[in-house]
Amino acid sequence: MRQKLVRLFGGVAIAALAIGGTAACKSDSGSDAADGCGSKIAFFGALTGPSAALGINENNGVKLAVDQYNKANPDCKVELVPLDSQGDPAQAPGLAQKAIDDEKLLGIVGPAYSGESEAANPLFSEAGLVHITASATNPTLADQSWPTFFRVVGNDLSQGPAAGKYIKDVLKSEKVYVIDDQSAYGAGLSSEVKKVLGASVVGEDKVQGDGKQADFSAVVTKVKNSGADVVFYGGYYQEAGLIRKQLSAANVKVTLVAGDGVNDKSYITGAGAAAAEGTILTCPCQPATEARGSFKDDYKATFGEDPGTYSDTAFDAANILLAGIKDGAGTRAKMLEFVKGYEGDGVAASYKFAANGELEADQVKVWAYKVVNGEVVPDQEIK
Repeated sequence: MRQKLVRLFGGVAIAALAIGGTAACKSDSGSDAADGCGSKIAFFGALTGPSAALGINENNGVKLAVDQYNKANPDCKVELVPLDSQGDPAQAPGLAQKAIDDEKLLGIVGPAYSGESEAANPLFSEAGLVHITASATNPTLADQSWPTFFRVVGNDLSQGPAAGKYIKDVLKSEKVYVIDDQSAYGAGLSSEVKKVLGASVVGEDKVQGDGKQADFSAVVTKVKNSGADVVFYGGYYQEAGLIRKQLSAANVKVTLVAGDGVNDKSYITGAGAAAAEGTILTCPCQPATEARGSFKDDYKATFGEDPGTYSDTAFDAANILLAGIKDGAGTRAKMLEFVKGYEGDGVAASYKFAANGELEADQVKVWAYKVVNGEVVPDQEIK
């Protein structure tokens, strides 16, 4: 049976179910694991290291959801466990095992990145531990028959074609140079973009991600010689910023287009505001600042800044898990059954999962964002 929710006046149903009804799951002893009281959820992603900006965005969203839940349920609190992967797939199996060994931990928001998902998800699947990613977009993650895998955003089969469509129809480019960082995410996204662009791709190259490369002069020379007027980059913000900075320093006049892994203010810091100006960034997500209900105001009041990319989807993913706990899903098996049947509205989107854990197609939206005056601002939804 699907746990069907309806939107409530002045807020959203997903959060209302999670935080409403103070102490509804409290047992006589004050902590009954079968009811979910005293249980834990975790955020799994980069909180330190070169990939931390997006992870911190998400962790803040999860923390806000847990704080709101605990305020509304002071006798039935849930603990948030941060699992800092530094975005490194090599660390993912050890962190996954740490989560699995904690019997009070009922669900994971994450992993945040596709590479670490590939490393950790098989372990979660074997242990029956639900994991809802708010940002890992490689399509193949849904093809592995992991019963515990769920994703609250569209994948690169939606983002890649949308980025390619924007390059063709809005930028009207006929000469595109494609670069990727060889990661599961970056290579996968670039592959989907190339399928749309076809003969418009006049060159391509690969670089090293994870902070392993800082000199991109050879790539800059290839881009310049290709005559491209657009560069598409599949990867994350730290390398994208350096590539954009070095292209501008060499007076190579191209528009940089990149995916959600670059959609963060840290990209502008790395590139410099002048070089980053005009960059197009796609995301299978709506602007977090346009989230429903009071999310934006609550986030800013808590963290002193506007929500960033995937702060809202992580908030929603956490609230799905918290709604399960509120509903009495006090074991991993019960939580898995709850999430499989979940249907409801969040601050970022409406949620209903297909059998493979994907967000059902009619719920997916892809937006283009643009760097204007040193800020990432919404440009348009790509239909």
